[in-house]
Amino acid sequence: MEFGFSYVGMIFLALLMVPNLIWTKNLPKDYEKYVKNENKVLLALERIGEVLVSGIALLFKDFNLRAWTNWSWWIVAAAVLMVLYEIFWIRYFMSEKTMEDFYSSILGVPVAGATLPVLAFLLLGIYGKNIILVAATVILGIGHIGIHLMHRKEIQ
Repeated sequence: MEFGFSYVGMIFLALLMVPNLIWTKNLPKDYEKYVKNENKVLLALERIGEVLVSGIALLFKDFNLRAWTNWSWWIVAAAVLMVLYEIFWIRYFMSEKTMEDFYSSILGVPVAGATLPVLAFLLLGIYGKNIILVAATVILGIGHIGIHLMHRKEIQ
């Protein structure tokens, strides 16, 4: 693991944050009703994971592109997941913005808005051989995906 700025981490974080900032002005109908029921442990894990993943993604050069090897497929897969994440958001913003739209799947990936970026950062951590990002992403995933699965269960 090597400290230093990661432009790939910055790109991934921008791809993550820009749609979320737009989303704050396009919340699903009745969203506030569900937020107040969130599990506090999952919420704490989500917040801790968000801070850790954001910082680690920027502070390690391990995630920057390097000469192509078979190991490079990890970052290709991570990038594909981030593209699918952006497609999820385009589909959501063009929808009626219901809770069902927000917690929908894409290509069989459940609660795609939560699952795709978590998996993308997990694969980025594997690409960078950075166990710290992998661990932080697991913490984030437990909280973030857990909350989204609970909300999806509530709306069904």
